[in-house]
Amino acid sequence: MNLKIAFLQILPGRDLNENFLIGKKACIEAKEKGADIALFPEMWSDGYDLPQEHNQLNALAIEKENAFLKEFRNLAAEQQMAIGITFLEKHSPKPLNSVLFFDRTGRELLHYSKVHTCAFDLEKVLDGGDDFYTADLDFGGGSVKIGAMICFDREFPESARILMLKGAELILAPNACPMEINRLSALRARAYENMVAVATCNYPEGHPDCNGHSTLFDGVPWQAEGVRDMCVFEAPGAPGVYVAELDLDRLRTHRSSDVMGDKFRHPDKYDILSDENVCGVIGGEFYRAGGSGKRR
Repeated sequence: MNLKIAFLQILPGRDLNENFLIGKKACIEAKEKGADIALFPEMWSDGYDLPQEHNQLNALAIEKENAFLKEFRNLAAEQQMAIGITFLEKHSPKPLNSVLFFDRTGRELLHYSKVHTCAFDLEKVLDGGDDFYTADLDFGGGSVKIGAMICFDREFPESARILMLKGAELILAPNACPMEINRLSALRARAYENMVAVATCNYPEGHPDCNGHSTLFDGVPWQAEGVRDMCVFEAPGAPGVYVAELDLDRLRTHRSSDVMGDKFRHPDKYDILSDENVCGVIGGEFYRAGGSGKRR
């Protein structure tokens, strides 16, 4: 059983209305190419434009009930294709970097806001999301458990790990940054260690600080005949609507028979991961935030 994923690696327009028209055209092309789900790059509603001035930023942010998002809900039903649409979401005190997934009937499946915002850079003007979520996507030819992470989330193993623990088979990841060997390696690692497929949609060359190279890692590093490349698709840098296939049967066979994922974890040994006061290790000692106290 195969799932066809469309990567809408496209350039945005000048405003919300233009981005709707460009996005609608790309979704229709994705359906014509046989896609079961179309994924946008990060924050498509405003083309990842992040003014640092409060009023300018909030003027670009939209409510979840905005007509822009309702149009993509309707488009998903009209095209009978799931759509993952990204947007700058109005929120107090600061906006969110969000994605909404609609299934092929137009039903909302999943609403996720980026947890690991790039607070060291332009995204310091945003709030972060509060959790990671999964949902069952019926794509007509079958069903798959999806989850989402956005761009910088991939740099934290916990993001994909939590989604795996919640049952995700496919992680859909909107993106807006240069996809080079190290970031691609992080995606490969998330797929390998969790036995999940990871589909990442980036903006193409021509968009600031982006270079295309949307990817699909299918999460299956070996089969009976030996080691294989999990990267089953990588787009070029140019704009386009690219469609790749995920073999769900192969992924599920691997998940049922291999040793990665949750099978041999020791969560009782990982208490440091949930201790917010531990800020580093020096000479084998744990140092706590806000003081010089040691914790052996």
